[in-house]
Amino acid sequence: MRCSLRNFPLTKAVPLAISRGTTAAVEHLLVVVEQDGIRGIGETGGLETGHRCYETPAIAAELEAVFPLLEARSCEPRQALEPLLARLSPPARCGLDLALHDWWGQRLGAPLWQLWGLDPAACVPTSVTLGLGQIPAVLARLELWWQQLPATRIKLKLGSPDGLDHDLALLRAVAQALEARSEATGTAIELQVDANGGWSLAGARSMVEPLAAHGVVLLEQPLAPLAEAEADTAGFAALAPDCPLPLVADESCWNLADLVRLAPHVDGINIKLLKSGGLSEALVMARAAQGLDLAVMLGCYSDGSLLNGAAAHLLPLVRWPDLDSHLNLVDDPFVGLECQGDRLQPPTGAGLGIGPQGLLA
Repeated sequence: MRCSLRNFPLTKAVPLAISRGTTAAVEHLLVVVEQDGIRGIGETGGLETGHRCYETPAIAAELEAVFPLLEARSCEPRQALEPLLARLSPPARCGLDLALHDWWGQRLGAPLWQLWGLDPAACVPTSVTLGLGQIPAVLARLELWWQQLPATRIKLKLGSPDGLDHDLALLRAVAQALEARSEATGTAIELQVDANGGWSLAGARSMVEPLAAHGVVLLEQPLAPLAEAEADTAGFAALAPDCPLPLVADESCWNLADLVRLAPHVDGINIKLLKSGGLSEALVMARAAQGLDLAVMLGCYSDGSLLNGAAAHLLPLVRWPDLDSHLNLVDDPFVGLECQGDRLQPPTGAGLGIGPQGLLA
């Protein structure tokens, strides 16, 4: 196979603020594998979760170092490449994994969800995100979402550096706005809360009652993720008995091993392809979650339509889709990910079903 790499920018229409900071733009990588006249593509880029950090230039260096070893190999069987991919960081592995899946699906002439036997009719609406900020700005962002699509599932970021009082005021204002919108349209609107690890255990316990009172349907990553697995698990174990809301692990859950250790203490996990290392692990995690009676959230970072389109092939297995980052870009260089109202559809083209446009075409 032949392998190559290209950088490209992604710029948000509205910068997103969470407990760890604000993101307005990122640089991502297009990973390309070619063999037998078929070109597979994947997307990857840096991420930071508070306890782990991967930067895009380092990811590019990893990939460029492994490309010469791959060029003597074939794109299939995929299993034969696993020892080489296993040495890569999760985001570097993700870029290659997606490109290989894209090549494989095109070789077979079918989209991945079809090759996996999934039913696109099972897909449900995606949530859209409200970042941290002053109340008027957050409510204005909510109105912008409603101008763009129905937005019947809202994810509110809390864990503000300004403290729990600001979180409570923001929660109250957004809940009131959703109630007014629901009454005006006759449409139920779901409110989710993601603290991105911004609360202490005591703070999380104090927030549970007001979250429930305002109709919040799930609480995602209330506590900071910890590098030591046993200590990280202990935090969820301590909070779970006091949390009547579905408790979802995000930054704490990267792979199948994390899923298994957290399963007794959470109600769901957030799978993101950059964390899992691509679709190979993500599919295993989604199936395992079903077997353990855990709900699956499918999330993103500051990702383009290629990453989110790849993730969309898993949507039939997902209770809480959260693939909205590409909807907030001014320069998304990919096409093929369709949205009907606020319901994303798995791409119908062969492989990932996403194509480059503009400078990447």
